[in-house]
Amino acid sequence: MPSLINMTEKKTTPPKLVRDLMSVGVPTCALDDSVRDLTRWFLEKDIEGAVVLDELGHGAGVVTRDELVKVYGQGNWEGLTAEAIMAVDIPQAPPDIPLSVAAQIMQDTGVRVLFMTHHAGGINYPAAFLTYKHFLRHLSAFNEEELRDLGIEAQRESPIDVFTRRRDQALQRARSQQRRS
Repeated sequence: MPSLINMTEKKTTPPKLVRDLMSVGVPTCALDDSVRDLTRWFLEKDIEGAVVLDELGHGAGVVTRDELVKVYGQGNWEGLTAEAIMAVDIPQAPPDIPLSVAAQIMQDTGVRVLFMTHHAGGINYPAAFLTYKHFLRHLSAFNEEELRDLGIEAQRESPIDVFTRRRDQALQRARSQQRRS
């Protein structure tokens, strides 16, 4: 049994929170992005999931690798769009919960990506995300330096700038898709 002295001398460190490991800036796509284009993009950029934005830039749903594999299994995916396959509930978690709780939420709900939202400039937008890959990187890291690109403290564009840029890119992709059709 540990002595009382050892127990009181033992320093406890606070648990790591979602905000310490999340990636700021969320992949987004347009309602009319094709399943083929989404799949290519997911593979090229190693994306786990993307928030589907409507014409005004508001989150309408989410497409993850799960939705893509599900539609593949159904067999008739040609001509389908993000809107046709998206899940309307965007899995969310607050940034100030322990990472262990977020991992348990993901396990319990069967999702591999959680999104954190932020309210600024009159809109509520997806600002950050956490995936299984974040946990795996944390498990494999020898030191905090290996994770310096993650978390709220990482140097990067502001969340609203990232959201606006990605929303504009998704809208531009959607417009070019419309012109090709």
